[in-house]
Amino acid sequence: MQDMQPSITPQIVAEHGLSPEEYRRLLQILGREPSLTELGIFSVMWSEHCSYKSSRVWLKTLPTRGAQVIQGPGENAGVVDIGDGDAVVFKMESHNHPSFIEPYQGAATGVGGIMRDVFTMGARPVANLNALRFGDPTHPKTRHLLAGVVAGIGGYGNCTGVPTVGGETNFDGGYNANILVNAMCVGLAKKDKIFYSAAKGVGLPVVYVGSKTGRDGIHGATMASAEFDDAAAERRPTVQVGDPFTEKLLIEACLELMASDAIVAIQDMGAAGLTSSTSEMADKGGVGIELILDAVPQREADMTAYEMMLSESQERMLMVLKPGREADAETIFRKWGLDFAVIGRTTDTGRMVVWHKGEVAADLPVEELANSAPLYERPWVATIPPKAILPEWVPAPNAILGTLKTMIGSPHLCSRRAIWEQYDHTVMGDTIQRPGGDAAVVRVHGTNKGLALTCDVTPRYVAADPVMGTKQAVAESWRNLIAVGADPLAITDNMNFGNPERPEIMGQFVGAIAGMKEACEVLKYPVVSGNVSLYNETNGQAIPPTPAVGGVGVVPNLALMANLRLKAEGDLLVAIGREAGHLGQSLYQLTVTGKLEGAPPPVDLADEIKAGNLVRSLIREGKARAVHDVSDGGLIIAIAEMALAGDLGAQLFPYEGKLPAHAAWFGEDQSRYVIEAAPELAEEVVERARLLALPARVVARVGGEALTLRGEPALSLAELRRAHEGWLPAYLAQ
Repeated sequence: MQDMQPSITPQIVAEHGLSPEEYRRLLQILGREPSLTELGIFSVMWSEHCSYKSSRVWLKTLPTRGAQVIQGPGENAGVVDIGDGDAVVFKMESHNHPSFIEPYQGAATGVGGIMRDVFTMGARPVANLNALRFGDPTHPKTRHLLAGVVAGIGGYGNCTGVPTVGGETNFDGGYNANILVNAMCVGLAKKDKIFYSAAKGVGLPVVYVGSKTGRDGIHGATMASAEFDDAAAERRPTVQVGDPFTEKLLIEACLELMASDAIVAIQDMGAAGLTSSTSEMADKGGVGIELILDAVPQREADMTAYEMMLSESQERMLMVLKPGREADAETIFRKWGLDFAVIGRTTDTGRMVVWHKGEVAADLPVEELANSAPLYERPWVATIPPKAILPEWVPAPNAILGTLKTMIGSPHLCSRRAIWEQYDHTVMGDTIQRPGGDAAVVRVHGTNKGLALTCDVTPRYVAADPVMGTKQAVAESWRNLIAVGADPLAITDNMNFGNPERPEIMGQFVGAIAGMKEACEVLKYPVVSGNVSLYNETNGQAIPPTPAVGGVGVVPNLALMANLRLKAEGDLLVAIGREAGHLGQSLYQLTVTGKLEGAPPPVDLADEIKAGNLVRSLIREGKARAVHDVSDGGLIIAIAEMALAGDLGAQLFPYEGKLPAHAAWFGEDQSRYVIEAAPELAEEVVERARLLALPARVVARVGGEALTLRGEPALSLAELRRAHEGWLPAYLAQ
């Protein structure tokens, strides 16, 4: 057998990311010592990135089914029925470690990889989103990483002709040494033309298409499954290199072939490349697979079997075709200028046999390769949430409007226009709501139906209370979809945490899963796909726990859709939802004290449903001219964002309730919305909320060119806009 060595040393085993116990398990499975290629194959399949060995036991508790769910977790992406024979296909995935090492290519290949997950299911990608976390703006690496990641996302997405329509970018010192780059893709398919990865049938041709295989990305999955140290930059060779123009050709060629009946199974070559794609397809189909590596298109000379099986070169797909359809498929891929090669066959042996230069480089049992990774129930310690703080414990500002200006011009709340204007968000011509609102909206091509899309999480809440913070992330995504008039359908998640071998980190993960489970069950908002990214830490310092939530909803009639722009002089703004003035973990607290203390705001899921259903009804009845949810920065930030979006001012009515005024304006209470209504309808809105036992009050009148509040100097929209739009361009220009 090729690559056989006298002995696989403990050092070699450790370099492959396997513990001594895991290597002993491998020896028991094989009944012999592995070749170096076999060790490499098992090491990537057993990596955290591929096997989910620390998280699977908890992921299985999440709600994944629903009347609208066609495909839940377990495939390349989730699939949800949106009616009229259409389906939406979507997933979110991380490219954190590569993006820290090489920000442009790390982010670019993250976008490319998640698009392949979607179009391998038979869907045309119609929208990309992203959730980005960077360190403190004053950290010496932050500006470089931000610029590189944004350029990589824009460079790849723009070249493939898929619009980047939404997402979020935040700054926190907790990400100084480990940034997060989570990429989400959404595609559209016909529900009766969904493609899966199970290679069912013996003697079927295994076909390689796309780009040639090189040495880039070897050990990428293993690298993504380990924490960093001071030598992180030395891992640059493990970062893949992307070619978006080839990706575009690959999309078109695959979709053209999918229009025929030639494909039995299809899988993209993502993490672990040929290894994961072949073993997973064979396992799901209950077959063996034989590969001839000499037939693999190669762009570098003298590649070994080890290198080819572990390469993560981009823009590659693996297909199993019906016998006799090879020539038809090859004609299509050659027409698009792509490599095409028959590299193997499915067998009845139940084994993966890899041939290279006339010798067997690997001979492994498929079922064990795909399913025998250790399943760990790691020790965990629950995060003890801090006690709630009273609103009056956080000092009042000198001026409400002055503090508003400071906050909306800060790195936390300033406009991200300088980022999203680098992305093409209108290509394909179906973007109805661009970045900057509560949710992006993309038309289902040729119809009057739209997809509403959002990414959300507030890591400072999750760090304080993983259960409540993750419940809030799910609820906020649901609320953002409601705010544009959508019916929320399902979520994808990206669970970004530190080292799970530390009980306190594992406790954060367990708490986050519990919060997500509860929120998704109550809101009937299942989890249909996702990704877990662990070991996001350097020298023992973990990132803030960041369970990003990607929400997808459907707007049945785009004529009945809302946005946040104020519309008409004289209209009234109504705040719907309970008002408790929660300032714990708030941006106001951080602004005035420099600290984040106390419990995050609680989420009442019953209130969430009542408020959401009411707001959506008002939108569809044409009684809500503008809608915005209340989140970071509280009520006054929501009003200011509505004013800036509509270029209309507002007269804020003095708060006359029992709370301190600053808590009413800046409290980050949940399950709340601001509605713009015609004066004659405002009382109806208030009354309908009260009938649902939801507090509601009129908070402002639309009009003028400033925000005004009795007893304070007016804050002109021009001054507010300068503050809001100024920080990020100035930062990037330094």
